[in-house]
Amino acid sequence: MVTERGRRPIGMFDSGVGGLTVARSVIDVLPHEDLIYFGDTARCPYGPRSHDEVRDFALDIMDLLVAEDVKLLVVACNSAASTTAIAEARERYDVPIISVIEPGVRAAVAATRNRRIGLLGTERTVGSGAYDDALGHTKANVEMFSRACPRFVEFVERGDTASAELLEAAHEYLDPLKDRGVDTVILGCTHYPLLAGVIQFVMGEDVVLISSAEATATEVYARLVTDGMLNDRETLGVHRFISSSAEATFGELGERFLGPEFKAFEHRPWSVRT
Repeated sequence: MVTERGRRPIGMFDSGVGGLTVARSVIDVLPHEDLIYFGDTARCPYGPRSHDEVRDFALDIMDLLVAEDVKLLVVACNSAASTTAIAEARERYDVPIISVIEPGVRAAVAATRNRRIGLLGTERTVGSGAYDDALGHTKANVEMFSRACPRFVEFVERGDTASAELLEAAHEYLDPLKDRGVDTVILGCTHYPLLAGVIQFVMGEDVVLISSAEATATEVYARLVTDGMLNDRETLGVHRFISSSAEATFGELGERFLGPEFKAFEHRPWSVRT
């Protein structure tokens, strides 16, 4: 039997279209759940911004989603998850909050064979040490090597996933990780799975790429079941997509990356903190 709280939607946000990789996995695992996704395309990318700026943006968006009466929040943005926003939000809201960092780290630890893991992320994520902290909490005997890849987000946000310019940038970012002999790479930004083709090509077919999308979806499912919030109705869920920019690019990329579930998007501009 579906409870009143179980009928509420899941809230999710990212700095742009990258988090749609997480939305895709959540929809696949939980097809009967309603979902509200917010892409902060007007203020993307978050990677070069300051800690306080990204934290404020994240709390802005979580305020918006909580006002939509969501039952759970998914922070599908590594840059936001690497700030203090999640800790502050857990004090601020009476809803569970799941980030993409911890599930991705646990999946990488389980996958590595030689205990040498690479991390790709934005400047904000890599510089925060959030992944290092999450790895430390696993107490696994694993070494991690990190690379900031700021241009990757720009490529994805303009829909470029296969150009010669992208391949050149990928070699610049990834060749040092190959030299370190990593056998597993965490895609520490939700935009990066959309570049999995070029990343796999440069790293080689024996290297395992870890996208936190699937692991995060599994964690969302487990939390809904544990808290008695699973929507077990027979009809499919309703999915809403909101963008802070009115540009058509969000809609075009959303349809390309998410598929038929992406019907249209709403524009919700920010009147402050642009």
